Amino acid sequence: MSRIGKMPVEIPEKVDVKVDGLNVTVKGPKGNLEYTFANLVNIEMKDKTVVVTPQSDSMKSRAMWGTTRTLISNMIHGVSQGFTKTLEFNGVGYKASVSGTTLTLNLGYSHPIEYKLPEGIEAKVTKNVIDISGSDKELVGFAAAKIRSMRKPEPYKGKGVKYIDEVITRKAGKTGGK
Repeated sequence: MSRIGKMPVEIPEKVDVKVDGLNVTVKGPKGNLEYTFANLVNIEMKDKTVVVTPQSDSMKSRAMWGTTRTLISNMIHGVSQGFTKTLEFNGVGYKASVSGTTLTLNLGYSHPIEYKLPEGIEAKVTKNVIDISGSDKELVGFAAAKIRSMRKPEPYKGKGVKYIDEVITRKAGKTGGK
């Protein structure tokens, strides 16, 4: 029995949820999201909640039960409040700027890196911090991981792009001893 799957998903006031078989559409103040789930679960609307139940007692059906409930919960949270990932970049001469849907990064290479943000994702740069926000949790995480991969943090001086809460374990450099 899934502890997460058996909990109903509450629907806030400003959010509209439509369930059409396995297709779930969520509309809210931050945008619209749509997802088609595998036919291993049943999705129903009851009052102001969404209830997910497994179709059978198979292992796959029970595994998708909690996953489907969490995905629906993330969709509702995304269109009502949104998701944000914060990145920090450190290094001499490292800069970032946003113009429209393009994030331009100077990360110590001989050329600037221009990253086109996916549709529905916004970026905001202040000093050495980049805030990635949007209504789709998966897309926000993907964009943040892609930006981080452009210059991963290195363990000697800590230069590079890292998540704001990420801890970089520092290594001692060469000592030049005898």
